[in-house]
Amino acid sequence: MQRNMLRSGLYGALLIALTASLGACGGGSGSTDLTSPPPMSGTMPLTISDASSDDWGTIGVKLLSIALVPQGGGSAVTVWTAPSPAPFVNLEQLDQLGEILGNVSVPVGTYTGAVLTISANPGDLLLTVAANPESGFPLAAGTSIASNQIYVQGMQGSSGTFTVPVKVTFDSPLTVSTGQNNALDLEFDLAHPAFIVGHTPPLGGGATLWAVNFNGPVRHHPVRDITRLVLRHTYGTVTAVASDGKSLTITKDFPVLPVTNPQTPIASSLSLQIFADATNGTILYDLDAKTRTVVKDFTGEAMSLPNKFVRIAARYQVDGTLVAVRVWASSQFSEVWLSPEGHVLHVDTTTDVITVADESGVGVPVTVDANTEFFFRTPADASADTTPIATGTGFLTSNDLVRGFKVHVSPVDAHATPLVAQSIDIETAAYSGRISGATNTGFTYNRQFARATDDYTVTLDYISGATANIDPSGNSVMGFLWWDFTLPTLATEGMNAVAAFVAATNGGVDFGGTVGPQTAWGVSAATWGDAANPSGWSLRNAVLIPTPVPLGAVTTAFAGNSFAMTVLGGTKAAMVDVSTTAQSATLVYQVDRSNGIITISPIDVTTSSGLAAITAGLVPGTAVKVFGVPQAGSLKAYVLVYFTGMLPSF
Repeated sequence: MQRNMLRSGLYGALLIALTASLGACGGGSGSTDLTSPPPMSGTMPLTISDASSDDWGTIGVKLLSIALVPQGGGSAVTVWTAPSPAPFVNLEQLDQLGEILGNVSVPVGTYTGAVLTISANPGDLLLTVAANPESGFPLAAGTSIASNQIYVQGMQGSSGTFTVPVKVTFDSPLTVSTGQNNALDLEFDLAHPAFIVGHTPPLGGGATLWAVNFNGPVRHHPVRDITRLVLRHTYGTVTAVASDGKSLTITKDFPVLPVTNPQTPIASSLSLQIFADATNGTILYDLDAKTRTVVKDFTGEAMSLPNKFVRIAARYQVDGTLVAVRVWASSQFSEVWLSPEGHVLHVDTTTDVITVADESGVGVPVTVDANTEFFFRTPADASADTTPIATGTGFLTSNDLVRGFKVHVSPVDAHATPLVAQSIDIETAAYSGRISGATNTGFTYNRQFARATDDYTVTLDYISGATANIDPSGNSVMGFLWWDFTLPTLATEGMNAVAAFVAATNGGVDFGGTVGPQTAWGVSAATWGDAANPSGWSLRNAVLIPTPVPLGAVTTAFAGNSFAMTVLGGTKAAMVDVSTTAQSATLVYQVDRSNGIITISPIDVTTSSGLAAITAGLVPGTAVKVFGVPQAGSLKAYVLVYFTGMLPSF
């Protein structure tokens, strides 16, 4: 089974963020037109995002539509429809980032859920292995999975029109009303062990098959403050500059997947108005003239920008308007697109060369020189969002840039060899690995990769207790917080959070042999320049994520909510604890490969039928894969997968 675990993002997720910016219509200030009907809809900026997996370079999907489910019943209300032809969105590029889809009209009302429709025809889902997957991944780097080896679970319709409806129930109703800003996040775990399941049969048993499960690893995650959303650079064609020069209007363009050479855009009718930063200035790069200027309006570009292609780093204002932090413009789409965007694959501090995965998952070497500017995207702080945190090669030392960070590089000359970085936007700074040495001031992450030169060991401080933070429910809190991967609604925060974290990460379980002791594994979002470390990274949070142990076999049958297992490379059996408590139960899946088809079936262990199924399934000899948090002497299972039919290769 492929090890598709979250290692480089804060949550593993497809995050659909629906942000309502609703304003009343009417006459001049102080007047009311009593004869006009009240507004019946609001304008909703619409974005999508997710988190990443080390093993995949491309997870391309075609999102066809998004609909909201009214409270009290009735048909779902479609609020967004993809342009035709529907473009691919590479979910791997959206690690905790919002992809702006456009502004949509939403009828006033209360909604309790959403339905996402995803195209599921052969060829409508792209899977390409990353340039440097984790050790033990069954396929070579850069492998593109053939469509006949991908099985999309739950698809409906007929040949040529297959779709998957992804249904999500909101944690609390979304009320769309005039004069109120609402936000909605729907997280779909790309790194969830049951999202993409690979089944490699014994020698001679056929090809590896991949089951993609779009229903299940999804949850509601509210965002209370849209000004904190980090948006992916958006592509578009400038249609106009406002007469007062304060804003420009673009129609959204989507890059083609798989990538073409030269790259061409898929145009849409989705229109966005984006303002210049009148206070801090917007950095404008003219890629044709190779100039860099800082502007507080677009008056000087009113004649040159229309009909040009642009790439824009933008942020939301509290009123829902978009402000440009940086703008890249060219008469050729390929010029604004030729800028490596993706996760950092390697940092060579000897040669000052970093390798960044591009849209196809291919590693692109980029040289950092004395003039390279590093930005850390902080949209809630307009001044910080436009100010470099460092310049030059010194930033590569001391693990300030490591594998797993999500960046967008802008080269001095996109056609030069080698590429030299003019600027590097750090969009997400995520550290991860085995946790050790936790104290009341910080802890150590030890991360090991298939390529040893990517390994790092780094000790980082928690953010200051006086620093504002956001919990997984979107609420404002102070200081460091942490939670278990599958239980984000139970975050530990406040003055006792650090002490509880230290206690939670001291346990371990030992499988012996080459597997040895297993300790807590986590992933954290870092921020730059906190009071705890004014000139470096500090940790906002930590998520205790399931540690994947090797494929194993049951040695003692399931009873009393636990069982024993051994694993490949291990010499000792270890106990696995299964929770059957509602809202925090272990997620159990049966994976069956029969007659050349692979299926994933969820087992609800909070029910008597689910307990009966797992009791019948977990008998000595059953092949099993467990993802859990090591405790003192046992593994607390978050996700448990057992296999039936043709067994996977041991």
